[in-house]
Amino acid sequence: MFKRFMQLRLRDLVILAVILFSLPAFLDNPFHYELATQMAIIAATVVGLNLLVGYAGQVSLGHAGFFGLGAYFSAIMTGSYGWSALPALLVGAILVGVIAWIVGRPILRLKGHYLSMATLAVGFIIAIIINNETGLTGGPDGIPVAPFDLFGWELSPFGSYSLLGVELSGSQAWYLFSALVLLLAVWLAQNLIDSQIGRALRSVHGSEVAARVVGVNTAKYKSLVFVISAIYASVMGSLYAHFQGFITPAVAGFDFSIVLITMVVLGGMGSTMGVILGAVVLKLLPQLLADFQELEAVMFGLILMLTMIFMPKGLLPTLQRSIGRRLKKKAEGQA
Repeated sequence: MFKRFMQLRLRDLVILAVILFSLPAFLDNPFHYELATQMAIIAATVVGLNLLVGYAGQVSLGHAGFFGLGAYFSAIMTGSYGWSALPALLVGAILVGVIAWIVGRPILRLKGHYLSMATLAVGFIIAIIINNETGLTGGPDGIPVAPFDLFGWELSPFGSYSLLGVELSGSQAWYLFSALVLLLAVWLAQNLIDSQIGRALRSVHGSEVAARVVGVNTAKYKSLVFVISAIYASVMGSLYAHFQGFITPAVAGFDFSIVLITMVVLGGMGSTMGVILGAVVLKLLPQLLADFQELEAVMFGLILMLTMIFMPKGLLPTLQRSIGRRLKKKAEGQA
């Protein structure tokens, strides 16, 4: 059983890699590459959030706050203090992890809507600080961000690069880089899920009382996954800031937190590939509804509502179950 489970994990990773590296054949212009890069970065963010929500069963309505902290830390340290992007990203992730551990210890003792309100408050506090510290963050006007540099190699959407003899535009290079980051994020998440930590998280999700009875330190594992998901958000926030070249407090806002949690629920909680699908769908919907600008919010809500009614487990798990039933009926009919 475990061997088959690992084979399925590897299969999913290979399928994702094939999709990511085949996608450029269907991307026609820099805007398409920009959208695909944003999808990859946001998808990696919700992969981390899914560890907290889908596997540990802990709701976070303020996760954009950690995303914004990573983005602003990189922007400030590279722009005002001359740091390279990679050290800024790593130090920012460590600091965000420490902050998540400090605030997570008390609030993760709460349950249900009390936990939701507490995480919402954390997100609001971070967003307010970013918005009000005008001298440091630029306030509501935002702040420019330096291009991402790695060991003297600068990655900019406006540059041109040569990879194995192939000439790439800056937007193409950024997409390939973000695709690799997404694959790494998924691989790390899958390894965590398959480890002792992952089993402990699933037991916490199932029943905290039962988990404690069998010796699982629920407080420890809830804090750990909260920190891990915050680090995911911080790293992706840093990359997003460097890719965009300019950020505003919206990256830490309540609206973005709701979008992130909706991606997890829509794609399928507890399904790594499902939440990636949720991220893609919610990033594409505004583009598909561009001709209905005055009705965009209504149609957006209607689509989500219908999905939750008819696919309560999420898009991917529902589709997998439906395909599995059809294949089973077909096999039974042939027998």
